[in-house]
Amino acid sequence: MAEKQLSQILGQLKHSPSMSYPDANALLSKAKLSLLKLNALTPSSSTPKQLLPLARETYEQGALFAIRARNAEAFTRYVQQLQPFYELPATVLAPNLAERNKVTGLSLLLLLTQGRYAEFHSELESLANREGGGGDVEEDRYLGYPIRLERWLMEGSYDRVWKAMKSSEVPCDEYSVFSEILKNQIRSEIASSSERAYPSLPISSTKSLLFLDSEGDVVKFAHHRGWIVRDGHIYFPDASAADADEEGGQVKDMSQVVIENTLGYARQLETIV
Repeated sequence: MAEKQLSQILGQLKHSPSMSYPDANALLSKAKLSLLKLNALTPSSSTPKQLLPLARETYEQGALFAIRARNAEAFTRYVQQLQPFYELPATVLAPNLAERNKVTGLSLLLLLTQGRYAEFHSELESLANREGGGGDVEEDRYLGYPIRLERWLMEGSYDRVWKAMKSSEVPCDEYSVFSEILKNQIRSEIASSSERAYPSLPISSTKSLLFLDSEGDVVKFAHHRGWIVRDGHIYFPDASAADADEEGGQVKDMSQVVIENTLGYARQLETIV
């Protein structure tokens, strides 16, 4: 009876991805209660083999609904509950690589947006060592996306990140949840580079540089950063102290490269539009 109810609940969750989070959470609670009755909340030698895929799918659905609801804490809990199932040998539980890689890719994106780079790379190492080999993870639809974003962010290739978030390269709707977070991070990085590289910039250039929709948005952003807005220009705080450092000139040169590349891409976008 409990097994039948569990299958029905999973069917509802899978076929209604736009279901409200409270409704989905209520169903997931019922599903976990069924798993408890069936002794399948966590895999063990006494867990009936046919229940393992249902239990794994319950936690995967929970992780996906948590991400859609932007509930990072709940998502992390579901990922932790999934790990014992993902570590089972294929002879015990046949892997569903598509769903596993989707959840793992989302976990990588969460670490990336939270700036937890050491954990991000630890997770990548574990992928290479998992049963059956990691294969070429960067070629995977779900895993390759956060890997490329992380590399471009480290390189300062913000134009590439922006393009990836605006194109069909986003693997699925759940991944787009992180786009706004990454956009804000990129704006912050570009803003910091601008402060180091230039004493001022025209508002029109700053709009393109920060990928903002209007010059009014630029003024709001400038006030938030403590920049001075005057005569159609943005004036940045004096960075002479940083430039006095031995490596100040190198930092400024690197910042200018980042700004020029990003500004060039933004202008190309405006031309296309």
